[in-house]
Amino acid sequence: MPGRCIIRGNVAVSPIMRSGRGNNSAVPEVCLSEAISREDALQLIRCPDNDLPTLLAAARAAKERFKPAVITYSRKVFIPLTNLCRDYCGYCTFRRDPGDPGAHTMTPDEVLEVARAGEKLGCTEALFSLGDKPELLFPEMRDTLRHLGYKSTLHYLEAMCELVLRETSLLPHPNPGLLSAEWIARLAAVSPSMGLMLETTNSDLLATGRAHDNAPDKVPAKRLRTIEEAGKQKVPFTTGLLIGIGESLEDRVDTLLAIRDLHERYGHVQEVIIQNFRVKPTIPMANWPEPSPGEMLRTVAVARLLLPEVNIQAPPNLSAPYYEDLIDAGINDWGGISPLTPDFINPEKPWPHIEQLRLRTEAKGAILRQRLPVYPEFVSDVIARPGLLSDRLRAATGDDGLARRAA
Repeated sequence: MPGRCIIRGNVAVSPIMRSGRGNNSAVPEVCLSEAISREDALQLIRCPDNDLPTLLAAARAAKERFKPAVITYSRKVFIPLTNLCRDYCGYCTFRRDPGDPGAHTMTPDEVLEVARAGEKLGCTEALFSLGDKPELLFPEMRDTLRHLGYKSTLHYLEAMCELVLRETSLLPHPNPGLLSAEWIARLAAVSPSMGLMLETTNSDLLATGRAHDNAPDKVPAKRLRTIEEAGKQKVPFTTGLLIGIGESLEDRVDTLLAIRDLHERYGHVQEVIIQNFRVKPTIPMANWPEPSPGEMLRTVAVARLLLPEVNIQAPPNLSAPYYEDLIDAGINDWGGISPLTPDFINPEKPWPHIEQLRLRTEAKGAILRQRLPVYPEFVSDVIARPGLLSDRLRAATGDDGLARRAA
């Protein structure tokens, strides 16, 4: 019989696995307030079903030590600035080539219309998602940008973030792909936080026929450099894993460790998203198996134990109908939820209604609270930079660093 994962006060003991250390080896003790090792994380992510409840209990205990009783979400509008992209990922339905049905680059009027509609519904975040540097591949995008009056997609993104910031109360959160040091600095002037999913550190997925085949911007080393540069500039940053795209359990742990290493050096990782691959009929990976709910729970729990003082998020719409189980695995955030716009990355998976999200969160013994795109622990540093962004963030922030409650 494998040894069981137990909790002793603030100490979690990882299970003995039949492979690796063997049945007669000592079981390592893992303090919830200290970093656990790669070896321990691998044991935990492989734990058998009968040990899963205890692993989840350890992760939930770690979450409660970090941020007790509360689960947050960001009330947002999703702004797909352009869905043209030079990367061809095997799991993506968002991207388009010029001329494809649904290919579109939003105009400034369209951006402002969505932002203002979201403002009326109590949104505080404008999430900008877009393809990575499509003008490098498509002359049609270069023509569009020229017509709009911009040199590049990033110049246009910067202007649209500034437009939303100037004309509404929403705070931009851009996800533009790989960024240079210069562009991180420029976007940080018009957004309190930004993001880039690391997805995986496994570069083998770039090989022919794999998930990142023909996706030059998905080279792990390049993505790590962007995250590191954001750290050097002290920009609150969101990153995370996409699980189930051909990576191994070891890859998942190594990706989490890479994020932990950057956060330990720079202290800027505000949020780690654990996102599960979902099959869609039109993608190259249409016959690929999805990660099981148990895989998702194990990955989230190990993320919590490896990153005990980082916000851990998992999208509820991708784990419906039983998404509340993710609370047991140690998440403290549901991510962005929109009362207006769909999830353009996973349009077949609608957001839960916020009232339903609240009820399910409360059923798990937690309170649902609305946050801003930048987490409370990073707000003061952003406000310290004078200018319009600081003014807008100060106006939106309550005394607890979360979204200011309506009077």
